[in-house]
Amino acid sequence: MAKESVFSDAEKAAMKARAKEAREFKKLSGVEQIRIKLNELSQQEQDLAWAVHDLVISTAPELEPRTWYGMPAYYLNGKVICFFQPAGQYKVRYATFGFQEAANLDDGGFWPTGYALTELNEKTRNQIAGLVKKAVRPHLPAQG
Repeated sequence: MAKESVFSDAEKAAMKARAKEAREFKKLSGVEQIRIKLNELSQQEQDLAWAVHDLVISTAPELEPRTWYGMPAYYLNGKVICFFQPAGQYKVRYATFGFQEAANLDDGGFWPTGYALTELNEKTRNQIAGLVKKAVRPHLPAQG
């Protein structure tokens, strides 16, 4: 009896992309890493991903862009704060803008860490900017 894989094909591809990043992408700037990965996407998804990229960097310029499991991600002090997961990468209906544990968006005992994203309009831009600011704030030195 053949042993079934625990991981989907998309998850396996993401793990391979992460291994490639570890080997090859570390020689490139973060923006170069992102550019390479986004060039693999449809034009519509590239446009959305670059718009998110520009929004995140303008909101929190202290974040360092580079890839993470083949996705654009934004780091602070070596930890992923947020990321953009293209729909096409996992063959799902919508892209996701998500946050990792370092984002510290805690709100009681239950809060979202990922958001479906199909377009960037003024409301969505403001929501993402607010979440990114909240996610980065605990990591910055106190200003007095």
